[in-house]
Amino acid sequence: MTKETKRWLMAAWLGLIVSFAAAHAWNLRADFPNGSPWIADWAKYTDEGWYGNAATRAHLFGNWYMAGDFNPAVAVPVWPFVEWVLYFFTGVTPEAARGLAVAAFVVNLGLNYLLLRKAGPRWMALLGLTLLATSPFLYCFSRLAILEPLQGTFALAGLNLAVRLGGMKRPAWAAAAVGGLFTLMMLTKTTAIFLLPAMGWAIAAAVWPRRRIAVRCLAAAAETFGATYGLWMTMIAELGLWPEFKYLFAVNNYPRPPEFYWPAVSFWWSLHGTMWVDRVLVPVAGLIVVGALARWRSGWAQGLWRQPVFGASVLGVAGMVLFMAYQNHPQPRYFSAAAVFCFLIVALGLRALLEAETGSQRSAGWAALAVVALAVLVNADRVAGYALHPQYTYVRAADALVRYIDAHPNGKRLLLSISGDQISLFTHLPSICDDFGTMDLPRKIGLYEPGWYAAWNDLDPGTLEDLHTHYSIEQVAEFPALDHPERNLLVLFKLHPLAGGRVRDPDEEDMKGPLPDDSFDVPIE
Repeated sequence: MTKETKRWLMAAWLGLIVSFAAAHAWNLRADFPNGSPWIADWAKYTDEGWYGNAATRAHLFGNWYMAGDFNPAVAVPVWPFVEWVLYFFTGVTPEAARGLAVAAFVVNLGLNYLLLRKAGPRWMALLGLTLLATSPFLYCFSRLAILEPLQGTFALAGLNLAVRLGGMKRPAWAAAAVGGLFTLMMLTKTTAIFLLPAMGWAIAAAVWPRRRIAVRCLAAAAETFGATYGLWMTMIAELGLWPEFKYLFAVNNYPRPPEFYWPAVSFWWSLHGTMWVDRVLVPVAGLIVVGALARWRSGWAQGLWRQPVFGASVLGVAGMVLFMAYQNHPQPRYFSAAAVFCFLIVALGLRALLEAETGSQRSAGWAALAVVALAVLVNADRVAGYALHPQYTYVRAADALVRYIDAHPNGKRLLLSISGDQISLFTHLPSICDDFGTMDLPRKIGLYEPGWYAAWNDLDPGTLEDLHTHYSIEQVAEFPALDHPERNLLVLFKLHPLAGGRVRDPDEEDMKGPLPDDSFDVPIE
């Protein structure tokens, strides 16, 4: 094959990658793909609104903070700050917020390319980008305005710096920059703490032949992170926002099973959760890691372990699996970081096998490459199907909900809903959250006096009890949206204040069921 032919093939390959990357930016107002394997993930109907609500409120209502409501920007301020800046140019729209996430994904492709090029040839780097760009999992979650894409940008930027420390004149200064990037990771999404071993490995492995330099670099990164993150926490405490900071961690503290062996059960659940990423590529990545551990004395395995990015990727996957095991609450989106690391492992592992010394190892590499190529074709077809067949059920439901509210005034034009922040992003309707916040719900609704309540499919008895302290409720409209059987109908209720400003006491009467002045027919579950 001539050099000219190789250049044309590389250009065509790059063109395909660019096409699939560009597909992420099409139809940004569309639903998270209905009928996907990740229909149960909560992020698609709440997280975009929650984690950007500070930016939305600041632009639409003049204040980023709402006392007693869910204010996650106190603990994770980077994403809402970037959104706030963007909205000066675009206005508050879901397309702008999601476009920001897609932009982060595209930047991540470039950072992955630089990371893989540092470790090997161009074809390996392009293979890694192909796995990323054609991943249905990443297509779905990189198009949501959630925290993971931007966290990945800071992580990949830090890894790119870390793996190059060995060639720098002042590696400790660059390591300090890695520590600063880790602070940005933590201020984007606090699960970054479980990526700390991966970052530490990359720093140490890059300069390990010079032990003293390695220790200095690790110390510089740790000190920078400790100083900068500590500064943020000090500022939060000084501003009196410490309850909101702690609340983000409290609300994500899920119950553990009573059995003493629950960590093993949770770990298996979490490990199996990685299959959400890809049912073919994740097992291939796992076999590569197991093989590299079992045959660590062989040339191909030693070559892999000498690559700082390989060890960092293994620890990155392990960190996220352990986080989900500890959390005991796997959700597909949490494996976004693990997905990127798995694809890096596949690209690095295939290169190591295909360039191995023995024929059997090269044969294993070609067999693995054939499996990966087939997976890429299937994934590319699925991504194309998602991109070419968008649906708009959620935004249409939100628009119809607001039209109904505006056509039937009822007290304050304020919506109470777990998806309220998401609906505010779509429609600019003011909202507060019924499920999260530092203020208990009866006190919150007494303070803010919403006129409307929206729930998915049914009524929660605890929420109904809280509503009954101040209101009777009337079901007035239903709007089909999304695809999960437990969350595919957005139900709107009018909230009618009790006569004379009366406040019911839940200790004196049972209010978890329908009361005589209510009017609704959705189930209470």
